[in-house]
Amino acid sequence: MPAFIAVPIVLPALALLALGLIPSRIANQRAGLFRQAVTGLVACQLVIVTLMAVFIASGISPTIAVEFKPLPTLFGIYYDGVAALMLAMVSAVGWVICRFSIRYLDGESGQGRYFRWTGFTIGAVSLLVVSGNLLMFFGCWVTTSLGLHQLLMHYGHRSAARRAAWTKFAISRLGDVALMGAIALIYSQFKTLNFSELFTLSKSVGDASPAMIWAGSLLVLGAITKSAQFPFHTWLPQTMETPTPVSALMHAGIVNAGGYLIIRTSPLLQMAPLALTGLAVVGAITACLGAVVMLTQTSVKKQLAYSTIAQMGFMMLQCGLGAFSAAMLHILAHSLYKAHAFLNSGNVMAQRTSTLATSSESQPVPWPKLAFASLAIVACFALAMATVGIDIAAKPGGLVLGAILCLALTHWVSQAIRISTDRMLIRVIATAAMICFVYAIGFLAVDKTIAASLPEGSVPTMAWLSGSIIAAGFAGMFLLQMRLSSRQTSPLLNRFYVHATNGFYLEKWEQRVFAPLAKN
Repeated sequence: MPAFIAVPIVLPALALLALGLIPSRIANQRAGLFRQAVTGLVACQLVIVTLMAVFIASGISPTIAVEFKPLPTLFGIYYDGVAALMLAMVSAVGWVICRFSIRYLDGESGQGRYFRWTGFTIGAVSLLVVSGNLLMFFGCWVTTSLGLHQLLMHYGHRSAARRAAWTKFAISRLGDVALMGAIALIYSQFKTLNFSELFTLSKSVGDASPAMIWAGSLLVLGAITKSAQFPFHTWLPQTMETPTPVSALMHAGIVNAGGYLIIRTSPLLQMAPLALTGLAVVGAITACLGAVVMLTQTSVKKQLAYSTIAQMGFMMLQCGLGAFSAAMLHILAHSLYKAHAFLNSGNVMAQRTSTLATSSESQPVPWPKLAFASLAIVACFALAMATVGIDIAAKPGGLVLGAILCLALTHWVSQAIRISTDRMLIRVIATAAMICFVYAIGFLAVDKTIAASLPEGSVPTMAWLSGSIIAAGFAGMFLLQMRLSSRQTSPLLNRFYVHATNGFYLEKWEQRVFAPLAKN
């Protein structure tokens, strides 16, 4: 395919990277020009990639696989359904954050430096998404981390900001080493790093070699360090001293890089089923841990941080079960929600105050009503899937993930039961039914767009064993949340609450480990 076809896709990202090479001193002197240039380039990229995503999704445009000679190993473009959706999301979130930052940082002396590194980071993430080979992917992976490090150091005179930035830096380097090891093993197996060639060759491989099993495990390790998975999750709640738009960019965009790595390399990971099973277990642990700790936090930003950890855990769980389409839908939905949540965090206290008067969390939930709501939600979910033609039992991890979604909606409805009448309960259940239908339609659209990029058939991940354990864990989470909402205390529950408030002390332990980096 001619190289000029891919030029419009990568040109804005390359320009953003080039702006990042300008010294901060000059950027600060030309802050107004810099913010206009960065915002304009991201807006231009958004328009281009949105049109391209429509062409890819509708089948008008085929997959774009381009190697730029004479450096095909170093620079190439692979633009398919997975890349189209992800790049459109990165561009949309990036543009909104740039627009928000103009007023948020207005008058700051370091505004030019901020926009320099924001544009640099968005450009690096964009090139990571469309990378045509693993070597370019790794280069953009590291570049993204370095750009984020500079943004986390925006208020470098604050000790908490330095500590968080260097903790993230150290954990990211561990992920870099894992990814380098995986790339070396993959090259030894296939003698190429080009994505299009790797995906074609992977279809003809029978039993996986030990090298590919290790490569899959290292890919998983690289992904969990990038996406704040247990036990490498503690850096994310520490990044509270950074500007709010940076938090939005990090939580809504950069933290998804680990999930994108798993989805991008899913045809290779199907040869390492044990690695995917481990990923599912780690994701489930992270989701449950993040959700429990989130419920005990009093800081709005920390609540959002642990919410991101829990959501990334659930996304990794979906990947581990082989539900890559569901994971992609989760990335898109969570990114848009979390960007709004952070940018709107200044209004949270006013909104919470306005709802305290209607809160009745201490009232118990009548079990007959809860049972009726649960059955109604399960029926709505089954009807929604059947209506759009999705056989949930045939989808990888479909039954487990469907059960978790129904549990989540049941808990949401239970909150309405405490504070509403029977008529309101019917309206809430109707809203839950609408959510099921929207989810089914969204899943169908995403699956159709990225199906050609995913491994054929179900991924063997010992689904029944891992699925049963995971379902039991989320059922326990549901019962715990119901107990906490009822405000029925006990000595054991009080002790558990104290430990959860402190993040089970994992954050304190890692602070001691990485404290010397911040001091130096």
